[in-house]
Amino acid sequence: MTNTLLPRREFVRLAGLGGLLLPSQLTQAQPSTVDAQTQFGSVRGLQVGSVNMFKGVPYGATTGGENRFMPPRDPAPWSGAREAFEYGPAAPQSDPTSDQQQDGRESEDCLVLNVWTRGIADGGRRPVMFWCHGGGFRSLSGSSPRYDGTNLALRGDVVVVTINHRLNLMGFTHFGDLGHPAFASSGTVGMQDVVQALRWVHRNIEEFGGDPDRVMVFGESGGGRKVATLLGMPTAKGLFHAAMIESGATLRLPDREPATELATLVLDELGLSQATLPRIQQVPLQRLMAAYHTVSATVLDAGGGTFAPTMDGDLLPHHPFWPVASPVNPEVPVIVGANRTEMTYFGDEAAFSLDDAEMRTRVRALVGADRAPEVVEIYQNENPGAPPSEIYFLVFSDYRYVMASITIAERRAALNPGGTYLYYLTWETNQTGRGSLSPHTLDIPFIFDNVRAHPFTQDGDTSIALADKISDTVIGFARTGNPNVGKLPDWTPYDVVDRATMVWNDYSQVVNDPIAKQRRIMQQIVDL
Repeated sequence: MTNTLLPRREFVRLAGLGGLLLPSQLTQAQPSTVDAQTQFGSVRGLQVGSVNMFKGVPYGATTGGENRFMPPRDPAPWSGAREAFEYGPAAPQSDPTSDQQQDGRESEDCLVLNVWTRGIADGGRRPVMFWCHGGGFRSLSGSSPRYDGTNLALRGDVVVVTINHRLNLMGFTHFGDLGHPAFASSGTVGMQDVVQALRWVHRNIEEFGGDPDRVMVFGESGGGRKVATLLGMPTAKGLFHAAMIESGATLRLPDREPATELATLVLDELGLSQATLPRIQQVPLQRLMAAYHTVSATVLDAGGGTFAPTMDGDLLPHHPFWPVASPVNPEVPVIVGANRTEMTYFGDEAAFSLDDAEMRTRVRALVGADRAPEVVEIYQNENPGAPPSEIYFLVFSDYRYVMASITIAERRAALNPGGTYLYYLTWETNQTGRGSLSPHTLDIPFIFDNVRAHPFTQDGDTSIALADKISDTVIGFARTGNPNVGKLPDWTPYDVVDRATMVWNDYSQVVNDPIAKQRRIMQQIVDL
């Protein structure tokens, strides 16, 4: 390990402190560089205070050219110390008709990861918290200040890893049934990237002070869906030891037939055929992304499927949780949950000022005309004084997120009765309109202990106090597979008798079946 002082101005630029409020002991510290050795070569990161940061570290080769739609490959080794000061590129995702790119830049050379740690080659064997970013299987990246692992590394002495990987068309287009064996696993290569990153962790994380035998995978929204998918992947078995699914329940993945239909639409849009499929590796990236956005808009407008990992019977032999939990990783303890009003994050402007009639119209569209009166009556009785807009968001959130999370808890508990924990986040922001109440993504700043910098949570001491409890709870889960660290009431595992649920709020408590009447009616309606 070598250290070289870094000018203050350069550190602020590289660490991106303008977008993240770091602890004072870091912002006042004299930054320097620090070297670490990986299996592919040395990387040079930033050391400030007691935290070492390495960004844009390659865990795989470029996914362009002959590697496009192929399983990930190791990066070419390098000599000398490779600078790891800045985030690497996100996976291609943007519409080429716009000038916008995700988190700065996009590239097919996107198999990179980021590491935050307090130790380098010190034998520390710290728990590893491996983050899968949101955005469905379509967009975003792990190169975002919202996922900065500094505070987690500081408070819990853990190693935090965030990753980028292939998405959308580039990661999840199933050409495997079109007669070209080389493309057999193209419908899952984005998830194969995630497994490749986990393998990198297994082989290299000791150099960064981490324990390869204590790796927790966690993720929110699309990241939660990736975690759920990992639980059903034989190639991931043994590479992680605990899992947390946040607002991202995936019960079922696309089957081969509809996935093949989607792939055929892509070929048609590109002017290719089944016979000429291999030419897709030479198609310019901009043309591919234009085709992706055209096909996506077409199938969504028609109520069709989307680009997601294909249940191919090989790399994915089981749906994650349909009709039961996948038997691949039964021993892994799981935390799963959702936020009370997830859908305020996505609401249109009119949804926040509904009258009773408008609310009932929207509820009918969700649950059907026959069930709507009963649903509205139950939700109004269970949430006295809630205005029509809140009732609508509660119904929509249960329909879209909460019931699926409960279903995962039920099915996972049947597989592993001692290791499944359900949460329900009810803490409310001070936002109005989009992001009000308990919106989608609200759990992220609490878990990462980044509440001081997040617009949903930055304006009060209550968020700081709750983050202290939630963050330490998740860190404890990463360390031992048990979330009980003494900062919250005793969190008992979930079962279908008691349905113990940790309700996170200013006053957190374990409640048996906290939304029982809502659950009973919605489980009759939602097709899970």
